[in-house]
Amino acid sequence: MADFSVCPICNLRVVTFELERHANSHFDDEDIDKDFELAQQIALDLACAPSSPPYIPVDDDMQCETSSRKDRESSFLKSEAKNCNPGGKDIDEKARILSSVHSNETQPQIGQGLMDLLKNCLELETEKTTTILCGNVDHFQSSHSEDFGWGCGWRNIQMLSSHLLKQRQEAREVLYGGSGFVPDIPSLQRWLEIAWKRGFDKQGSEDFDQAIYGKRNWIGTTECATLFRSFGLRARIVDFVSREIDIRSSEVGKCVGNMAPQVYGPMDRYLSKGKNVVSKAVPISYDVKAKPKVQQALIDWVWNYFADNKSRISGNHGILVSQKAPLYFQHDGHSRTIVGIQMKCQRNGPMQYNLLILDPGHTTESLAKSLKGNFGWQKLIKRGVHTLKKPLYQLCFLDPGIASGEEIESLKNLHSIRVEA
Repeated sequence: MADFSVCPICNLRVVTFELERHANSHFDDEDIDKDFELAQQIALDLACAPSSPPYIPVDDDMQCETSSRKDRESSFLKSEAKNCNPGGKDIDEKARILSSVHSNETQPQIGQGLMDLLKNCLELETEKTTTILCGNVDHFQSSHSEDFGWGCGWRNIQMLSSHLLKQRQEAREVLYGGSGFVPDIPSLQRWLEIAWKRGFDKQGSEDFDQAIYGKRNWIGTTECATLFRSFGLRARIVDFVSREIDIRSSEVGKCVGNMAPQVYGPMDRYLSKGKNVVSKAVPISYDVKAKPKVQQALIDWVWNYFADNKSRISGNHGILVSQKAPLYFQHDGHSRTIVGIQMKCQRNGPMQYNLLILDPGHTTESLAKSLKGNFGWQKLIKRGVHTLKKPLYQLCFLDPGIASGEEIESLKNLHSIRVEA
């Protein structure tokens, strides 16, 4: 028997797994006034109702969960009726409703955590290496039926969110209204719209007309940083660019000194952010290919980022667990998540480095299977310097702590750190 839940906006009974999408649909601008008035009236009716609602039979194994969900929704509605001012439907109302109705993104059940499986495989390697890994990170895969071909940016945001929710208590308290879950893509799109309406990355939001819910536009590090900054997280962006590269595109912005005045970094120039339903690559050409100096600058930066003084040794194989968050890794046409880096000593040669990457284009089950069997996982996760063939790269990273006061205002304006090599 299907599990039904009550929408806290219109009080309609819908299938539980469709609740989030149904509730999100109420945020359409042309219907928002009507929806809030209806929600308030329903809440008042519930608060003053002389009798209990009609009994709806449910399966025994679902009755407790459904009852608890309805209790929470009823309490939420009564609270909104008490505190909501007619005509004052500000963005905080949307955020409270969004955090109250969202559910966590569903994931394949793989048993042991993916990062633990990766650490086990690294400990079995026979070569002399030093590896630095993030703590817990869940893998989120692109779905052929939902976001394949355009959703990698959102999936990487989910991976970073999974780490922050598990590893940083201060982030867990502020992210997504303190709900404690990783939202699905439609909810993340709503949270980004809320960030824009609160004034974060105003210039970038204009590329989307401040509306991205339900669209298939590609996003990049700018949107990732904007979303996390709106919760007070200190998200930063760094560009890696060759001094010899000449980018030919009508969308290239002018960078001043070592800082871009607004984050229209290299990767953002590949993204068509207009009103198109499905994003298309912006035509860009270069006069040179990626230079070894750019590759090495990226590798050095990633190593120094993870190799902080708070890293702790795990096991006896030179594996350190960093306190740093994963990195959103953007390049032409795709984005992935860097969860660590490995350095291998070579006899009579320079150090060899491998980035350790989780790709939303891979399935979680295939990653888990290869790690559990210790076979083939290297091709899925390890990326050597020789694979860095793009001329431009961009990272989004998160400094520790939560901003407040004047710092929150400063976070609304995005700047990128420009590393030229």
